[in-house]
Amino acid sequence: MFAITVRDHVMIAHSFRGEVFGPAQRLHGATYVVDATFRRADLDPDGLVVDIGLATGELGEVLGGLNYRNLDDEPDFAGVNTSTEFLAKVIADRLADHVHAGALGEHARGLSGIQVTLHESHVAWASYERDL
Repeated sequence: MFAITVRDHVMIAHSFRGEVFGPAQRLHGATYVVDATFRRADLDPDGLVVDIGLATGELGEVLGGLNYRNLDDEPDFAGVNTSTEFLAKVIADRLADHVHAGALGEHARGLSGIQVTLHESHVAWASYERDL
């Protein structure tokens, strides 16, 4: 399996519901380093997994929809704890939509999967992996 990973970051604010979250129940900010890994069994006709420039641009576009936002105010997330794990899935699903729409080029339709990892800090991160 071949893979490439591109990286960006996103800054959000949010709060959580539930005693398990302790002080994070209060509104707080988070800056995530975001890695998006694209996988495929065979390289495309150009010898690539996916065009790194297009992948970087599309990751930036997906993150732009979240960046500098209070997720508590976003209708898409009403009533949801926007945990790191949850956000990794949201980003992966939105990237998958971009792949299916052709935004990463026609050869990107040969991708078999995406994994998104959100690094909360240097000691904690969460990932979500999905098939395409």
